[in-house]
Amino acid sequence: MSDANIRIPVEAKDRLAAIAAAEGLSLRAYLARLAETMLTPAERTERAEKARAALNEWNGYAPTAAEERDLDSELDRRLTQAAGL
Repeated sequence: MSDANIRIPVEAKDRLAAIAAAEGLSLRAYLARLAETMLTPAERTERAEKARAALNEWNGYAPTAAEERDLDSELDRRLTQAAGL
């Protein structure tokens, strides 16, 4: 296993270290786990396409591009509301 050096603000490093410690992990182990579990944009797109196909096959759900935009806007609105912004 090779090491990599990254530069991030001290506050970010300290926050990540605190999160890792709360989960009983070293910062190195936490970052490795994070990298293994995060999806790339291409992976997210692939999953979304598979979900769309499964929904279409299961119940005929096939939103138009305009419906998807409306649903995305509604989700953004609700997330903003939930975050208290």
